Amino acid sequence: MEHKRMGQIEKKIARIKEALGAIGPMRPGSLTKQFKDRENEEGAYWQISYTRQMHSRTDYIRREWVKTTQQQIKEYKAFKRLTEMWVALAIEHAKLSMKIEKSKPKK
Repeated sequence: MEHKRMGQIEKKIARIKEALGAIGPMRPGSLTKQFKDRENEEGAYWQISYTRQMHSRTDYIRREWVKTTQQQIKEYKAFKRLTEMWVALAIEHAKLSMKIEKSKPKK
């Protein structure tokens, strides 16, 4: 049973690696529309906020780059989801490997 599960895990990891190869340009963060005058919603501008290496950052995004930035954020979220899945599978794979090794008869 463990050997079958190991094969399944390895196939899933291979699919994850393939999906990671298809990811395009990415960037972390949240893109929000802000207003200089919030009450009247005047003076709109876009900003992206993110944390990287324990530093919070905010950048302004030009209106013509909003769609591109949204796609980059979407790609980053896919990257994070896939790597989290890979790590979970890798942990399960490692535990199964130890279990299989332990159950082998000693010579």
